[in-house]
Amino acid sequence: MLKLGLVHYNFPGSLEHFLDYAAQTGFEYVELMAEDIWEKGQSFDEGTESARRVKAMLDERGMKASAIAAQNDFLVTSAEAMDFQVERIKQVCYLARICGTRTLRVDGGWPKEGVDEAEWMDLMIEGFSRCREFIEEEDFRFALDNHGLVTNDADRQITIFQAVGSKHIGANLDTMNYRWADHTLDVVNQFYEKIAPWVLHVHMKDGRNSLADYEGTALGEGEIDLQWAIDCLKQVGYQGVWCVEYEGRTDSAAGYRKGLEWLKQHLA
Repeated sequence: MLKLGLVHYNFPGSLEHFLDYAAQTGFEYVELMAEDIWEKGQSFDEGTESARRVKAMLDERGMKASAIAAQNDFLVTSAEAMDFQVERIKQVCYLARICGTRTLRVDGGWPKEGVDEAEWMDLMIEGFSRCREFIEEEDFRFALDNHGLVTNDADRQITIFQAVGSKHIGANLDTMNYRWADHTLDVVNQFYEKIAPWVLHVHMKDGRNSLADYEGTALGEGEIDLQWAIDCLKQVGYQGVWCVEYEGRTDSAAGYRKGLEWLKQHLA
């Protein structure tokens, strides 16, 4: 049974509108953002009540959450900031569980003044290592995304996984993002094969070119070898959700619908 999902972050309109569209179009899973559940400035108790409302909205539409994007950042400038990030992501885990998933799409962090690039790996490894005991005991999974300029490299992702040493920490594979970060298509295909054994969650996304020249497309309309990505994941027995993502400049609803139909044809 195929598990087909839709990513929320780039969809216009309210959460309710997004869920209505996803259900009516034929998706069964959605990936949501932490801010969909726990808005900035809310207390954790308020976030808990919000998570219950979101779960009810999913249930009403016969849908499930595939993952929650934690929106964390371990590239911090102080020990106090790291403490905050570690505790916050644990709280997001509890909200994710209320929403019906134990998978969080996580970040390593974002470049900023005061954090040298030479510190990035140590800070990410520290942050995830400090979460290891908690997520193992509570049975959560962290899927480290390959986006931005910090973790958009399969070798770097794998180095982090090996250093942390937990089967509960793996990858979110976004099929376009390695290319976006200016890796050649040959390297992108090599990365798919390398990262496949570590993948816990997938974003199926297509496009052309990289960095400032990037152009998002519907699945099958860009330059990404999506079939090779699928083959690499199938070869290692990936059984998770395949989430459609679309970053084109034309109608989002049409782009997501095309993606769903493309996936149905190529995953069969």
